[in-house]
Amino acid sequence: MQLILLQKVINLGSLGDTVTVKRGYGRNYLVPQGKAVPATPDNIAMFETRRAEFEAKATALLGDAEARLARFADASVKIGANASTEGKLYGSVGPRDIAEAFTAAGLPLEKSEVILGEGPLRRTGEFEVLLQLHADIETTVKVVVEPEA
Repeated sequence: MQLILLQKVINLGSLGDTVTVKRGYGRNYLVPQGKAVPATPDNIAMFETRRAEFEAKATALLGDAEARLARFADASVKIGANASTEGKLYGSVGPRDIAEAFTAAGLPLEKSEVILGEGPLRRTGEFEVLLQLHADIETTVKVVVEPEA
């Protein structure tokens, strides 16, 4: 399936690139999310006429992500979870819990921006968590998982 990217997509391409992807990925993710459009002659012409608008939008998103990056510098959050005396959680702390904790602390964060490479946190302690605020901007924050009293 041929698509024109309307924004930068990690491991795929940049704004304006024509890429070939599997049908399901394009139809179920890229097109509905507004990240791409099918590479038809009409869409190619539309993209070329609106290219400056798309580039301005991409620059604005990058600037917003850079501003958010400054707010997340040295940020940390504490999350209380039900745990055993050995420190093993009865359940886990996932991206949604981390995003909600940062949002409650006044730093808005989406669940999709939290990257847990090794899966959800299942023990108490201090963890470094990767945040991907934009395709080009990543930072790490500290998450402390404490047993509930």
